[in-house]
Amino acid sequence: MSLTSSLYQGITGLNAHSQAISVIGNNLANVSTTGYKGANIYFQDLISQDISTAAGNSQMGLGVQVAAIYADFAQGAIETTTESTDLALGGKGFFTVKAPNTDSTYYTRAGNFRFDSDGYLVDTNGYRVQGWGMQRASTTSTSSTDYAIYGSPTDVLVSNFQSPPSSTSKVQMMTNLDPTSESKCDSATDPYFAMFETWNGQADTPLASTSYGYSSTIKTYDSTGTSHNLTVYYDKVTMSSNAGADTVWEYMVTSNPDEDGRTIGGTQMKNNSGAGVLMIGTMTFRSGQLVGQSAYTLKSNASGDMKSLDNWTLADFDTGGYPMMTANFIQASNASAATSVDATPISMDFGIRSKNRTWTQSKGTISNAASAVGAKTSSAGWLPSMGSASLSPLATQSYDTGGFSTLFQNQNGYTAGYLQSVSVSADGVLSGVFSNGQEIELYTLTVTTFTNQWGLRREGSNLFSETRDSGSALTGQAKSGGRGSITSNALESSNVDMAGEFVDLITAQRGFQANSKVITTADTLLGEVIAMKR
Repeated sequence: MSLTSSLYQGITGLNAHSQAISVIGNNLANVSTTGYKGANIYFQDLISQDISTAAGNSQMGLGVQVAAIYADFAQGAIETTTESTDLALGGKGFFTVKAPNTDSTYYTRAGNFRFDSDGYLVDTNGYRVQGWGMQRASTTSTSSTDYAIYGSPTDVLVSNFQSPPSSTSKVQMMTNLDPTSESKCDSATDPYFAMFETWNGQADTPLASTSYGYSSTIKTYDSTGTSHNLTVYYDKVTMSSNAGADTVWEYMVTSNPDEDGRTIGGTQMKNNSGAGVLMIGTMTFRSGQLVGQSAYTLKSNASGDMKSLDNWTLADFDTGGYPMMTANFIQASNASAATSVDATPISMDFGIRSKNRTWTQSKGTISNAASAVGAKTSSAGWLPSMGSASLSPLATQSYDTGGFSTLFQNQNGYTAGYLQSVSVSADGVLSGVFSNGQEIELYTLTVTTFTNQWGLRREGSNLFSETRDSGSALTGQAKSGGRGSITSNALESSNVDMAGEFVDLITAQRGFQANSKVITTADTLLGEVIAMKR
């Protein structure tokens, strides 16, 4: 072993510690960089030289080298922001971005995304965030759980999005009917259909306020997004003295007669005295609880006088067991009855439904004309009702609620809307909030993991790229397969520990100084050797 080799040992130490200082300096420089992952440097010794000693063959090391520089993928602190497109990814995984119009794919933990002028969600480099498009599994439901991923990951583009209108397919109306009220409208021939008998769709006021006990109105929508009011009228039926404890109410579901676009049996309903009447029926209460309901709609082959009860039949049920009616506000062809090919039926939920979608009648036969039912005043048992009924607790008549009231009403239609804002859920679903009150799921952001994330290549600008060492990208949704969750209005801070870096900096500095002393000492010894010839 020569003195010269000692110089080279010192040089390897200087090189290794200078690289350590560079790594530490880079970490400290990025202490405020969004999503930055710090790096750790590791040393290893160089090969050793065999030398002879009194104890036999021994080895002497020839210096040090850098073994590896690994990224530290520990979770950084989460800081809140005011932008919904600022996204912090907790746990494992990376957001995926692509350079526009190329196949260059990169991965990042920096979720400070914004929409560019073309509507693409991009990072600070202008690279487009990737996600799956979402589509609604059912066109008649407004529940966000009915959306599903389709296709392959693509650029997230939110531009000129509209929420299309959706026609009303179900109306819910729960009312409290005052059992102490008196009947306002009576009929000697058809007592259960007295209001309907009084209705005149050709009059300026189809039903006088003195002809019903209570009414409730709800706004509904047709397929073009145009709103239409549905009004339900209620009136108590005067029962005979031997009718028992049952209380029966007549109800009538109506629209504006001028908006009635149905054509049945060649007759335009808006030119008929029955215009605007979509459903008629009865509700039977026992001890304050709704125990039965009948519902009639016009027959598809009705003709002549549409107010003749011979033209009305028991309504069809939807899949949930609620009776259906048809309004046909847009006057579509072949869409004027619930069973028509192009019809958009509206289900009516008053708080009771038939689980087996059947009608029952304890007396008489429903094949008879509806007037035969209406003529029976001795008992509510003559009235048809829903088979295997299931009841809502809101469907009551009560003395304790201060008379008539509408307890709950709802419908599932809406008009067209324009995108107002976006939000991102914990599982990465980007939803649009529209001016019509709808929230529609547009994309699900991809979250990518790697078998060996330490094998990723740093590309600068907070980007990583896939390498052979990292393994192939494993793409999925947030909160699945061990991937982390996403927090909106938040960013992940750099995970550099400043205190730890300063300790490492002091150690590297002292290591550099120590190795420089090796060189100066070897130089002094070499000077002594040179001086020997003087």
